[in-house]
Amino acid sequence: MYKRVLLKLSGEALSGKDSRGFEVERLQFLVKQVKQVVQERTQLGIVVGAGNIVRGREISGMSTVSADHVGMLGTMINSLFLKDTFVRAGLKSVALSHLPSSPAFHVMNYDKVNEMLDSGTVVIFSGGTSLPFFTTDTAAAMRAIEFGANVLIKGTKVDGIYSADPNKNRNAKRISRITFTEAIDKRLEIMDTEAFSLCRRYNIRIIVLNMFGDGNLYDAIMGKDVGSIVEP
Repeated sequence: MYKRVLLKLSGEALSGKDSRGFEVERLQFLVKQVKQVVQERTQLGIVVGAGNIVRGREISGMSTVSADHVGMLGTMINSLFLKDTFVRAGLKSVALSHLPSSPAFHVMNYDKVNEMLDSGTVVIFSGGTSLPFFTTDTAAAMRAIEFGANVLIKGTKVDGIYSADPNKNRNAKRISRITFTEAIDKRLEIMDTEAFSLCRRYNIRIIVLNMFGDGNLYDAIMGKDVGSIVEP
C-alpha cells in the first residue's frame, strides 16, 4: 500500500470522455474513487489538467507564453470546482495556487501542505508549474517530489501504456512494465519527457491507469496489478 500519493488527472476526469465542461455523474464517480482511498488513510495530492475547459495550445493567434497561461488559469477553475465538490461530499479538501492570489486558494507553504496531507485533507495543486512551456504532467512530477509521494499515478482513459495510441493503431501493444530510460527512448507520449526525467532522477514510480474504471485507483494504491508501471 502506498501511503502518500500524487494523482494526476486530465480534465476528462471531470467532463467524461471527449467532452467539455463538467458532468455530474463523472464528478460523483470521482468522489467515490477518492473516498475509497482516503478511508484507507492514504494521503492524497491531486494535480488536474484543464482540457475540459481549454487547451491553451489549441487557441490560434496566441503566443505560446500567453496560451500556456490561459491553460494554467483553466487548471485553477478545475481545482476550485473539484475542491468544492469534495467538500460538499464530506471530504476535507483545499485548493492551492502559485499564481496571483485569490481568497479562494491557499498559498503554497511546505509545512502547511505536509500538515494538511498528514491530517487526511485532499490537497489540490492548481496553476501547473506557474511557468509557461511546461505541462501539468511536469507539475505533477514536481509536486510528487516536493512532498515525498511514494508514487505518481496518472489517471487516463486507457488501461495503461501502449506502444502507440490504441485509439488510432490496432497493432498497438500494451506495456505492463517499463523503465524511465526506455519510455524516454521510445518517446512514449503518455507523459512528457520532462516528467519522466524528473521521476527517474528522484526515484518516483509512475503508474498509468484507466481512471474511468471503478476501483482502479484503490487497487493501484493497495499494490494490486493495475495499469502500467514506469520505474527506474
